[in-house]
Amino acid sequence: MQCWLRTYRLIGAVFLCTVAFGSLSGCALFGPSDTLPLKQATAEQLTALLQEQAEEVRTIKGLFSAKITGGILPIGQRVQGTVFYQRPNAIRLRGFTAVGSELFEFVQVEDQFKLRLPTMGREVVGRPSETDRLGQLTRPFQLSVWAMSGIIGTQVVGPEEQVRLTEDGDRYRLDVLIGSGNNGATPMVTRRIWFDRRNLLVVREEKLSPAGDIEATMQFEDYRAVGASETVGAVNVQQPVAAKRILRPFAIHMTDGQGSGSLHVTFHELIPNEPIKASELGRV
Repeated sequence: MQCWLRTYRLIGAVFLCTVAFGSLSGCALFGPSDTLPLKQATAEQLTALLQEQAEEVRTIKGLFSAKITGGILPIGQRVQGTVFYQRPNAIRLRGFTAVGSELFEFVQVEDQFKLRLPTMGREVVGRPSETDRLGQLTRPFQLSVWAMSGIIGTQVVGPEEQVRLTEDGDRYRLDVLIGSGNNGATPMVTRRIWFDRRNLLVVREEKLSPAGDIEATMQFEDYRAVGASETVGAVNVQQPVAAKRILRPFAIHMTDGQGSGSLHVTFHELIPNEPIKASELGRV
């Protein structure tokens, strides 16, 4: 961890000298978009793709910088941070100042969470269903966890949910609905997911409230290959071996649908599927 803290400080120095936050993102993974043909897919295929993308990451470690506007998090406008994730439901987020001082730690493991704010001298422990114990901090940290869905994998479609597919120009929009429609009830849209039809990557997601209002909007950009490619099929000198790449967005922009502000996260490093120590996941 000391090595990673030195990395935070180095990143912080670069970060503060950068005028445009978005310039930290690297070159695009793909070529000019207008040269790639649009792909065809069904709702079932896109649903299966979400499941596949979620399962390809068992663990992930990441270094990121965040730019915060509108007071969405009460810890400053620029944060350096780390994320540790282990399937199915263990995540640890830590935030630091540019010089390495800890601002916050959020840990969720199974059905328990802990939020620690050293600068405020505050610590809260509870269950996800009791996040209202965080008071005004409930929504900011809920939004922060949602923002990490881009690297963890967009939430899959559950067995009790339905989907509806719409062509939206050079994108597909997959509406996720809940409710069987029995007794005259109309299924309710809980999420909208947009796929780029040139590569079928998730580029946008909206989360909706029970009233149909937009809770939050996430945009996913700057996809890059992470980790080692996995070869598929037998080795044949006369036929190239296909390589399966894990692709993750290195830039995530979240807008709070309730008008509290926005969060722009730029990842500097993502390491998938390496063992994670219990100390790295933290304690609740």
